[in-house]
Amino acid sequence: QVQVVQSGGGLVQAGGSLRLSCAASGLVFGSYAMGWFRQAPGKEREFVAAIRWIGGGSTYYADSVKGRFTISRENTKNTVFLQMNSLKPEDTAVYYCAVTRGGSNYYSIHEYDYWGEGTQVTVSS
Repeated sequence: QVQVVQSGGGLVQAGGSLRLSCAASGLVFGSYAMGWFRQAPGKEREFVAAIRWIGGGSTYYADSVKGRFTISRENTKNTVFLQMNSLKPEDTAVYYCAVTRGGSNYYSIHEYDYWGEGTQVTVSS
């Protein structure tokens, strides 16, 4: 049984930092990638970042977070992190972790097979 469990998030002032964690179990991680998406009220869920589990751990970012967010992994624990720095009020959203079993378009929600429950990130101005 696949489980995707998120932690982290909360309330922070603009310019501050937060770190999200996501632990997945029940998967063979040699052929997977994991990603982060977010959804603000009244908006569609959008891609934030992704990391491949093989091939050197290539990373992918949305333009809106490049240079501010960093996705990383800890292989031994099947865990992915999203370090978010220089946060802006427009980063406020529910953040979701997701796992794909082998898709290649990491920017698309349709490539992902398993999702975490979501965690709220609120950035005050």
